[in-house]
Amino acid sequence: MQTVRQIAEDIVAREGGFVNDPADPGGATNFGVSIGTMRALREDINHDGQVDITDVRGLTRSEAVDIFVRHFFERPGLGQLPGEVQASIFDMYVNAGANAVRVLQRLLTRGGFPCADDGAIGPATVAAASAMVARQPGQLGIAYGIARRDYYYAVADARPASRKYCLRRDGGKGGWILRAEAFLPQDQWLTQAQHQARTAAWTQ
Repeated sequence: MQTVRQIAEDIVAREGGFVNDPADPGGATNFGVSIGTMRALREDINHDGQVDITDVRGLTRSEAVDIFVRHFFERPGLGQLPGEVQASIFDMYVNAGANAVRVLQRLLTRGGFPCADDGAIGPATVAAASAMVARQPGQLGIAYGIARRDYYYAVADARPASRKYCLRRDGGKGGWILRAEAFLPQDQWLTQAQHQARTAAWTQ
């Protein structure tokens, strides 16, 4: 089983280097760490008294891993959740924040283990997740991966500028969908036909 740091290193590898995409509401990012996150954490890399794009560019891979472990795993308490969902929720928390937890909470409620969808991991959420795993071992991780994929499609339904993250120009799966499916067994991946059917309305 991977350590938390190894998971964070995998996330950094998937995120890649510096990007400043005007269509990305998170703004400039490096190794998946956004300028908004760096400002909130006061990560003034060059010590000039302000956090700006220069600091984002200057962020190292190791610093990004440290930020993810401290602020995207430990601070929200992901380690309290069952092991089978930790990696996928951690990965989603990096690019969706507390919505990664809300996806889990709504899934648990639909599955008969109600908890508030407040995006915070508290005793009720931990108890609900543990109860679902106890009743259906091995299923929560799969169900979460599917719900996560559905969330990304729904975001793109509502926000056309985000569709390129779900749908490549050649009609293939975009990065968000591939990222969600990386935590699913292959028999749960959508076929190309299913993906095209799900995104057909976007290209009409």
